[in-house]
Amino acid sequence: MATVLLTACSALPPAPLAVASNPAQTLAPPAGYQLVWADEFERDGLPDPTRWAYDTGMNKAGWHNRELQYYAGPRAENAVVRGGRLVITARRESLSTAPDWGGQRYTSTRLFTHGRRDWTYGFFEVRAKLPCGLGTWPAIWLLNSAMDWPAGGELDIMEHVGKNPGHVFSSIHTAANHGGNPVGGGTTLKDACSRFHDYQMHWTADRLRFAIDGTVHLEYVNPRAGRERWPFDTPQFLILNIAVGGDLGGPVDDSVFPVAMEVEHVRVYQARP
Repeated sequence: MATVLLTACSALPPAPLAVASNPAQTLAPPAGYQLVWADEFERDGLPDPTRWAYDTGMNKAGWHNRELQYYAGPRAENAVVRGGRLVITARRESLSTAPDWGGQRYTSTRLFTHGRRDWTYGFFEVRAKLPCGLGTWPAIWLLNSAMDWPAGGELDIMEHVGKNPGHVFSSIHTAANHGGNPVGGGTTLKDACSRFHDYQMHWTADRLRFAIDGTVHLEYVNPRAGRERWPFDTPQFLILNIAVGGDLGGPVDDSVFPVAMEVEHVRVYQARP
């Protein structure tokens, strides 16, 4: 993976540069959309290799944002499907015998669809229960398939950091607004770590909307001001991961590990041709 990429790359909690124009509006797959890709996690074992790959490219050098995790490849201790759920687990351990180990004291997994599947526009939904605990940083997000960050853009459907329990937020990174200064918005979800919720995004040529359980908390309208502010007309791929610590994850409490993000389904809908 290109070294210019950041992992859900806000250095600070996203500033609310754009918010939903009508917070009460609801989000669902529009009429005329069809399911084009999904994983319902119905087969126990390692994640389906036809759908998911493992991003391990920065293990030796260390991940961006001063994150502390080692992202493992196929390893059930860090990513496994069981009982109808994908379970991504971050652990307090050192895989010092791994050839690409970079001295990390934590393991986790970063699954992505790069090289398997990407999309331009659509309705995305991931049903998940998040990990909690100081230093945890789960994310559900998309990156431009050309991997030319930030010019190609980044869409963070969901992020949550353990130092701010219950604050779940979404971010939009472009060349004009990225890193610690994205377009962003969020909401309070007190049971994010104890119940499953649907994390959603509707992406069209005109706007982006982000929601939890159908309730919109962020809307960004295409400003028609060029690629610097709207690069979202080219394919993006999906990423699921738990980072540990770093500039946004912050201090780490070792006593919380292991922690897991559980995912019941991932679904992508697009307009029928």
